[in-house]
This record gives sequence, structure tokens and C-alpha cells, in this order.
Amino acid sequence: MTLKPLSRLFSLLFIPFIPGLGLAAEKTTYGLNEYAQLTDIDLRVAAKLDTGALTASLSARDIKRFKRNGQPWVRFYLAIDNAHSHPIERPLVRVSSIKRRADDCECSARERKTHTQRPVIELDVCMGHTQRRIEVNLTDRTAFDYPLLIGSDALTRFDALVDPSRKHAAGKPACATVATIAE
Repeated sequence: MTLKPLSRLFSLLFIPFIPGLGLAAEKTTYGLNEYAQLTDIDLRVAAKLDTGALTASLSARDIKRFKRNGQPWVRFYLAIDNAHSHPIERPLVRVSSIKRRADDCECSARERKTHTQRPVIELDVCMGHTQRRIEVNLTDRTAFDYPLLIGSDALTRFDALVDPSRKHAAGKPACATVATIAE
């Protein structure tokens, strides 16, 4: 009996059960930075993928909560460039409590809050050939290089592996615009 048929049998039977090997084949590799298409807003933005952040954040200004037909909504302007001067309105999904960094506030230790409250909306986001509906909190990110930060919750929904040595590994967004991919 030769070892070749046995090694093939071993591969077929046991490799799928080795942790990580079966799952890695199903995941898409993204770089540290990617292009993301916000299909709800018809806008392509540069995004930073951050496995250390839990939530996704979009750069917004003049954020106001209001009621529409008794339901909570949020109105905001994109804080990306001067070209986005029209307000955007979306249903408010929830309010997120985000831990503040020590350098976020120029205030005394007594005034300093440990958390900040941010409104959260849902957006359809396309990276590469994959589109997902993700939760995005709204905050002014003009001090940062990327108007969109995609955290681990959204990365999980994208079945993403992040290779920090790469940039734009998924290429330009190329999702079908007629239908949202099922969740």
C-alpha cells in the first residue's frame, strides 16, 4: 500500500477540522486601508480598517436628533469636504457609548468624561465585491486621515481578514447597485 492515497484521504477527512484552515478559505483579505462605497449616500470614501475598534465611525457634523412619525431619526452633514453641503437624514438605530481617549478633551480631570454618546445609523457599505448593512456611529473625524473607520463588528459581517501590510487589497468597490446582499 502506498502513502499517496492515504495522504489524500487524510487531507480530505481531517484538514477541514484543523482550526482556522477551513474558515480562512471563506474569508476575504482586506488591507489596512480600503475604498468603501456608501451606497445609501452614493459616495465613495477612504476607510481605515481597525480591528482594535469595536464599531464603525463616519465623519459627520451638525448632528441633530429629531422625531419623525414618533420614531427617532438623526440629521447630519458629512464632514468630509465642502462638496457635501446637503443634510442627510436616517433612522436612529441606537445611541452608542464610546470610551474616550485621554487626549480627546482639553478639560480638567474633574470635567473629563470617560465615555461619549454617539448616534448610530445603518448604512449599506460596499468593499471590493462585498456589500453589507452595518451600524455606523456619527462623529467628527476631520482630525483623522480617513473619514470612515471600520471596526471589528463590521469586519466580522464582511468575513474579513485584515492584512496590515497591504492597502486597497480589495480594489475599488464593485458591488451590484440594484440589490443589497443578504445578511
